[in-house]
Amino acid sequence: MIKAIDPNQLLTQMRALQAQASPATQPMPSGEAESNGRVDFGSVMQKAVNEVNDLQKNSGDLKTAFELGDPNVNLADVMIASQKASVAFEATLQVRNKLIEAYQEVMRMSV
Repeated sequence: MIKAIDPNQLLTQMRALQAQASPATQPMPSGEAESNGRVDFGSVMQKAVNEVNDLQKNSGDLKTAFELGDPNVNLADVMIASQKASVAFEATLQVRNKLIEAYQEVMRMSV
């Protein structure tokens, strides 16, 4: 049976992710960043990359389990995990591309 996407649940998840990404909720490793109210960009990116890596590992584990005939793993779970990993990777790649583009634009500016 195919499960329909619940828009309310999707909206709730999006709001939770937005709350995680807001600067007020991000933990700051250095005391200076906390006092200035700045977000440590490196730690935010490292956390995002680690989450993408976890999704890809989970997807790979589910694929392997399904291929080996594990009765507790069904095809729908494998495909959903694979798509989650794919979307997360693509989003991270797009963010990286935008950052590189912004950096190049700043470097082209004359002072």
